[in-house]
Amino acid sequence: MSTTDYRKREQSITVSTEPAGQGQHHELMTLNMGPHHPATHGVLRLITTLEGEVVRDIKPIIGYVHTGIEKTCEQKSYWKVIPCVERMDYLSYYFNAMAFCGAVETLLGVEVPPRAQYLRVIHLELNRLMSHLVWLGTSALDLGAVSMFWYCFRERETILDLFEMSSGQRMHTRYFQVGGVFEDIPPGFARKLKQFLDDMPTRADQYADLLEKNEIVLARLRGTGMVDHDTLLGLGVTGPLLRAAGNPWDLRKAAPYSSYDHFDFKIPVGTVGDNYDRYRVRHAELYESTKIASQALEGLPEGPFITTDRKIALPPRHELATSMEALIHHFKLVTEGFRVPPGEAYYPIEGPRGELGCFVRADGSAKPARVHMRDPSFSNLQALAPMVKDAYIADLIATLAMLDPILGGIDR
Repeated sequence: MSTTDYRKREQSITVSTEPAGQGQHHELMTLNMGPHHPATHGVLRLITTLEGEVVRDIKPIIGYVHTGIEKTCEQKSYWKVIPCVERMDYLSYYFNAMAFCGAVETLLGVEVPPRAQYLRVIHLELNRLMSHLVWLGTSALDLGAVSMFWYCFRERETILDLFEMSSGQRMHTRYFQVGGVFEDIPPGFARKLKQFLDDMPTRADQYADLLEKNEIVLARLRGTGMVDHDTLLGLGVTGPLLRAAGNPWDLRKAAPYSSYDHFDFKIPVGTVGDNYDRYRVRHAELYESTKIASQALEGLPEGPFITTDRKIALPPRHELATSMEALIHHFKLVTEGFRVPPGEAYYPIEGPRGELGCFVRADGSAKPARVHMRDPSFSNLQALAPMVKDAYIADLIATLAMLDPILGGIDR
């Protein structure tokens, strides 16, 4: 869009609110919210049309900080794509890696060992907890509840410590590999994880005690940003936003993957689809994710943590000094990568914000011909306009905070 078109959209408009001839007019003021510095993540610009303090229209403008990651993936061998897709989202990197690895495994017909599936579930649910904690802490901060930020980030740091313990990295871990995970969990990880999972329900209770008796928070969330589930479905909205409107759709139940059908957990749903329901659904998911991770840890199977197919997985390091075949396989995989038969696959999973899917098209080479991620944030962002139309601008901040963990910080 040209600069001239942008300027036209930013102009204040004077419209008549009375029948012709009476001469009464109201001025609609255009207010820009964002973007912030172009080096930041989750940059979003909102062109907001106001009549006094009432939002009459809002247009999200996206496309800032375009990184070209999907095109970059076409120039990488399959195993080198994983660090790229992880960096699409710094709050749910395990999910991006899972979606990509799942699509490639579908094309290869690889069977992921049970232990690797359980380890993936543990890290996915820890990542879901971390994402929800960032959402809750920053959203409460937007509403003026400063202490909540520190409470939530206390548990977030513990989760990142666990990620560092299992993978060596706190963020963008590259722990998930095609065929399994990079390595088994180290000694002491299970004990530290169990201690965290035992403490987490009590921590979640503390969050509720701080927020659910706060009249300011309740006034900002209850009855604001209401959208029915038919409208959300029409916009392609999934995840907590859809479940808050009463629709229990969750891919972990509807189309189980990575052994999710082995675990007992509930799908929290709302009733009226307002901001309070969105808060309550995500808060309830803290308990359910903790329950899933606890079951996966207790029932963690024995066996390999990655496929034994040497054409896909790197051979064990101890074999490199004694086996020429292992050394050759290692060299070929690192320098050239593995080849994937021609075909297409779409692998959807339940991310923290909704359906996160990865489409991969293979042409028989060691590099994907096409990689495309179905990011739920873009679909969910479409629901912002019906949520805030004809509402007060003061409610816009709370609605934006409840919409997405990354977008919630736009007003800061």
